[in-house]
Amino acid sequence: MSSIPFNSRDTIYKYPFGALSCGSEVTLRINLPRYLQCSYAFLVIHRDDLYQPHCIQMEWNGMDGEDHEWWKTVYTLPETPGLYWYHFEYETPYGRSCVFNSGNGIGRIGGVSADFQLTVYAKDFTVPEWLKGGVIYQIFPDRFAKSETPKSNVPEGRIIHDRWGGEPCWRPDERGKILNNDFFAGDLKGIEEHLYRLRELGVTCLYLNPIFKAYSNHRYDTADYSEIDPLLGNEENFKSLCEAAEKLGIKVILDGVFSHTGDDSIYFNKYGTYGDGGAYRDKNSKYYKWYKFKNWPDKYQSWWGIETLPEVKEECPDFIEFITGEKGIARKWLRLGASGWRLDVADELPDVFLDALRKAVKEEKKDALVLGEVWEDASNKYAYSSRRRYFLGKQLDSVMNYPFAAAILHYLRSGNADLFAQSVMTILENYPPQVINVLMNHIGTHDTVRAITMLAGEQCRAGDRQWQSGRKLSELQYEQGIKLMKMASAIQYTLPGVPSIYYGDEAGMEGYQDPFNRGCYPWGKENRELLSWYMLLGKIRRACPALKDGSFEAISSGNKCVAFSREKDENGILTIVNRNDYTLNFIFPAQWQCSECLTGIEAQYNYIDMPPMSAAVLGKGEWVEALAEELSKGK
Repeated sequence: MSSIPFNSRDTIYKYPFGALSCGSEVTLRINLPRYLQCSYAFLVIHRDDLYQPHCIQMEWNGMDGEDHEWWKTVYTLPETPGLYWYHFEYETPYGRSCVFNSGNGIGRIGGVSADFQLTVYAKDFTVPEWLKGGVIYQIFPDRFAKSETPKSNVPEGRIIHDRWGGEPCWRPDERGKILNNDFFAGDLKGIEEHLYRLRELGVTCLYLNPIFKAYSNHRYDTADYSEIDPLLGNEENFKSLCEAAEKLGIKVILDGVFSHTGDDSIYFNKYGTYGDGGAYRDKNSKYYKWYKFKNWPDKYQSWWGIETLPEVKEECPDFIEFITGEKGIARKWLRLGASGWRLDVADELPDVFLDALRKAVKEEKKDALVLGEVWEDASNKYAYSSRRRYFLGKQLDSVMNYPFAAAILHYLRSGNADLFAQSVMTILENYPPQVINVLMNHIGTHDTVRAITMLAGEQCRAGDRQWQSGRKLSELQYEQGIKLMKMASAIQYTLPGVPSIYYGDEAGMEGYQDPFNRGCYPWGKENRELLSWYMLLGKIRRACPALKDGSFEAISSGNKCVAFSREKDENGILTIVNRNDYTLNFIFPAQWQCSECLTGIEAQYNYIDMPPMSAAVLGKGEWVEALAEELSKGK
């Protein structure tokens, strides 16, 4: 007997689970107490942009015990992709009532009138297969590796550190401005020289922060989309990197910063670096129409009010053509070897631009990736007065998975396993399955505090760079941080999607906010314990078929313990994380008895004793034996 009238995450009530394609069938059932004397029940559903609901009568579907009954409908979804909202209504002798969403997919009678979400995507929506089951490695190019290649044509005004490492400059200059013009001179050749090491880590995709010519070390203030920044190298170096990476089974994706440019750019040219042209210096410039001048030339709209980043009119036909046309920027770098684009602030790019970009990218290279930076649930994101349609088939392949990152970090700091499970299930329910398989599952990026610092350090004082400068974890905190990083990465590597390592996280790099989270990779000073752990996880991902697109089952989310499984055919993987400071006896579900622990904790026939603050990954199927053989050979 059920006391819940509906649960959108339980296939007894809704089948199939999650987002569905246009024209497919979904079976929906509600469970009502018999005493209500229900005479009719209805599914009430409408597309997000259509407020006239469609009302479908349900049929009686039998008793559930002696005092509950089922009502059912099999609904054929419309042929138009979109976000659909639904609830249930029923008639009794006492009037009409409703079953609404009370949160986390649980239906309640009456209460808050919130509908359930159903994402309906285009039938022909596909994403690149090559990323499934892989590992992404994010590189901040100035800080990863420096080759001995001589630098030439380096613009004036750059501060070049004379040694690798050390703290980036962070103090304001005499005018009170932070210029971000200090460089450690990492380059493309340096990345290429370490490709074998990245392959040993299991990396299959490199995501490079901006590599185009720019004034600042972060290079989000683009000066010229058509040129590699001279400190990084040139086009030949880029082609060489892509070719060398491809031979090792590694793709390269680039950062597309298309919502703004730098003010010191060939397009805006505020300081006359590029002669007399540019939108700031010449109203007749072909670039003038790109920008949002309030009162030319000094009053213009800039990204988040930062004057050095003038905003672009992304809907401007000339700008769209420049980026997405036959001879456009997006196609140029794909032709030179890139395998896709990560779109900076994708939620600030209008639909007309995203539509054109995807079309151009897929025409140029069918299996190229289009991945967006969206910090919230991207399936129902509402921005700039409209509901975004990233996942309906014509825009993004996937996104940076900030909700998963927040769920992992919050769980490991607080121990709240139930909130973790709810957060994961929300994304799995709302996103199309093909999107889920290529989600960029990071636990830290260039925009966030380093993961080990976030997990084991003091809470960051926002904006207080003096406090953040030089602040390191204590020996005890660092030891705790390594344990937490192993737990976080075990979850990250086995959840649906693709784990993304922010360079140096696998080596135990620390750091608070920008620029302290953007230090130089500590070559020769890595934390060997953590690095070995990441290498093991990489081997597990490469070996286990279920991690490409296997099913997901949440097994435990209580008592500070998280456990979930992935299965495909006869192959499976089980992840268990114990956040407690005491040993936890975990009893295996029947189908996991006799499974083998791959991460060093001894498992018994039907249970495993999880040490305090630990993670275990267990496997079953033929792949386990093959992995054991590989590990025994030290591959």
